[in-house]
Amino acid sequence: MNKHDFVTIDADIMHGVPVFKGTRVPIETLFDYLATGSSIDEFLDDFPTVPKPCVEMTLDYCKQTLAA
Repeated sequence: MNKHDFVTIDADIMHGVPVFKGTRVPIETLFDYLATGSSIDEFLDDFPTVPKPCVEMTLDYCKQTLAA
């Protein structure tokens, strides 16, 4: 799995903040939602431009990275 499959980091998009690929939604927003007790489904409802597979890949990537 390559983070570039689901994340975009580009100085021209949100000043280089990592966002879900094809959107302007920062990855950090997902973790903010989860930290406050919101579900993934609530996040997806509020940000319909973010595909569910991108969220799943992001969480899996973080898990693999931290476990390494």
